[in-house]
Amino acid sequence: MKLLFVLLGLLSLALAKSLKSVIITFPKGTPSNVIDEAKSSIVDSGGVITHEYHLINGFAAEAPVNCLETISAQSSQYNPTIEEDQIVSANGK
Repeated sequence: MKLLFVLLGLLSLALAKSLKSVIITFPKGTPSNVIDEAKSSIVDSGGVITHEYHLINGFAAEAPVNCLETISAQSSQYNPTIEEDQIVSANGK
């Protein structure tokens, strides 16, 4: 029984590490249904939407890498830009 708990713990750690923190933005004029489809793909694959932007067409998420590849190919007309979410500073440190 202990072995089962250990294996489940290791599996949850492995799944948590497979998520990538990203910012996904879409071109101006992208229909909301295209953005909603991308969000649904992330949630359905075990990811999480961490922030929704209102001034730009986009959102931040923690998503599996294979899901990000799927989102890139979902819309040929409205290709998203997917960037790693990271800390940026003015002095480059």
